[in-house]
Amino acid sequence: MPEQKAAPPHPAADVTEHVGYRLKRAAAALRAAMDRALREHDLTTPQYSCLELLDEQPGISGAALARGTFVTRQSSAVVLRGLQEAGLITRPAAADHGRSLPIHLTAAGQRRLHAARTAVYAVEARMIATVPAGRLRALLTDLDRMTAAL
Repeated sequence: MPEQKAAPPHPAADVTEHVGYRLKRAAAALRAAMDRALREHDLTTPQYSCLELLDEQPGISGAALARGTFVTRQSSAVVLRGLQEAGLITRPAAADHGRSLPIHLTAAGQRRLHAARTAVYAVEARMIATVPAGRLRALLTDLDRMTAAL
């Protein structure tokens, strides 16, 4: 019996016309541009993401930080170790209560984040400049809906 070919979710000439492929290509391009921009600030994209979350949520746990930066706890631990060794974050050696070790930005971490944020925002501005202003809100809504659907 011959194998039946799966029907695509929408008409597409090839894989490059699938939404998932385009999302992955856009994410890869964004990551590459951010990596280039952050290099001059001696940060990686995961390190920058951690600093941003810590700025918004001081004292966040390592587990929550991993979830918020879309990496495993093990990968997050490596990133945090690098940030701590660079003097950009602090975290206690032992927890006051429970197992959570609250993480905070240092003054040096705040300065590095603010300098790097300008570079990252320039990357995002370049990316969204291609989207008509009236469509940006709809694009964000569509992306949120796709995420929720999964």
